Amino acid sequence: MRIVAISDIHGNLKTVRRLVESLNQEFDALLVAGDITHFSGAESARKVLEPLLEAGIKIVAVHGNCDGMDVPELLEKLGISAHDNRVKIGKTGIVGIGGSNITPFHTVWELSEHEIRGILERNYQKGDLILSHVPPHGTKADLTHSGLHAGSKALREFIEERLPPIVVAGHIHEARSIDKVGETLVVNPGPLFKGYYAVVDLDEIQAILTNL
Repeated sequence: MRIVAISDIHGNLKTVRRLVESLNQEFDALLVAGDITHFSGAESARKVLEPLLEAGIKIVAVHGNCDGMDVPELLEKLGISAHDNRVKIGKTGIVGIGGSNITPFHTVWELSEHEIRGILERNYQKGDLILSHVPPHGTKADLTHSGLHAGSKALREFIEERLPPIVVAGHIHEARSIDKVGETLVVNPGPLFKGYYAVVDLDEIQAILTNL
């Protein structure tokens, strides 16, 4: 199974359209790891997602910490939300974590580490992929320009304990990377508003970073 992984669109409709135009290969799904908008609401999110919805590819999404208060409700109405839920594409289960861990910036959607752990405990089944806006702590995927690791410690601990095959995340724009925690592949495709995305092969457990 091959999927396209994107994150951090931040309202850039132009790059969404370019992505849709570039997807000339067969993909089984498109994963959206949050920050669809830049502090905007459902109306803006719908406009951003429209080209993806019209492309006919299966979409699974979570909101980010910079999405407006009504964006999670929109994702639910569209039938694409995975936040605090387990959805399936074929035989593959996907568990979603929207928002981020606590930041210094008091953004719209922030969760405690306890809440993040709770989402994983409630929904994860062995072998599931995790789609999270926030990356796991202590990886290439959460390393900021200042050298600090800003990811979720609860997610990191859960990965070490339960060994999911793949985690797709975003949130830290400068931390575009492919890394591993043990045998778990951790993919931060980079922000789509800059033209970055990733292609993930679920059967081979591998990923490629690419750009428009």
